[in-house]
Amino acid sequence: MNLTTFAFIISGVILNACAQLLLKAGTNAIGGAIHLTMSNWFETFVKVVTQLPILGGLACYAVSLVVWIIGLSRTDVTIAYPMLSLGYVVSAFGAWMFLGEAVSPQRLAAIGVIVVGVVLLART
Repeated sequence: MNLTTFAFIISGVILNACAQLLLKAGTNAIGGAIHLTMSNWFETFVKVVTQLPILGGLACYAVSLVVWIIGLSRTDVTIAYPMLSLGYVVSAFGAWMFLGEAVSPQRLAAIGVIVVGVVLLART
């Protein structure tokens, strides 16, 4: 995989992880868990789609899709798709930094395994 292809793949992964973080920030802003019922679905929908972090997350998803398609057109899916696992690394770090979520030693070990796997894959 050349540097340009890698840049497209990694950009897609990072944008996807940013989308996850923004969506979570948006749900936090509206009070956490969303409980839908027949009587509150419209009110909840309006509350969700008017949150700027959620709109930002959706925008990140849209851009990540375009970037991902470009990257995917340049490499094998057997190489590109496993790179998505780096999204867990990025989102775990972002959740710790920006959302105050805990990253336990077990999660750090799992992140290390993911990174080693991706490095081995990228070298093939």
